[in-house]
Formats: sequence, structure tokens, C-alpha cells
Amino acid sequence: MGKRIGILTAGSDCPGLNAAIRAIGKAAQGSYEMEIIAFQDGFQGLVNNQTLQPPLSGILTAGGTILGTSRE
Repeated sequence: MGKRIGILTAGSDCPGLNAAIRAIGKAAQGSYEMEIIAFQDGFQGLVNNQTLQPPLSGILTAGGTILGTSRE
């Protein structure tokens, strides 16, 4: 098995989160051949093992964050 990287968005939503998720994901997959795991709803998703393979295409124009945050 190769290396894995986990991504979560904690705190509240802010501009640019989807762009940051996409940039990290594309770099990790393309340059380092890593598997990307995303945790939904911040630290709560980490605790409850709520994971997904984040889509990296078509997320730049989506509002908010595709992963959710710790705050509502």
C-alpha cells in the first residue's frame, strides 16, 4: 500500500476551502502518488471515521466546502 494523506476542514467555512482541497489532492496524487482520504464535518468526522474519496473535479465553483465543517 502506498502513502495516504487525510484532509479535513475544521472551524467554520471560509472562501477558498474547495480550492485548497483540490490543490492538495491534485499535488498529493499527481506528484507523490498518495491516496487521498477526506473526513466529513471536521473533527467529528475524524472521531466517527466518516471518510470519503473527495472529488477533485468541478469543486472550484461550488460554494462552501465539499467536506463540511465542525460548525453548523
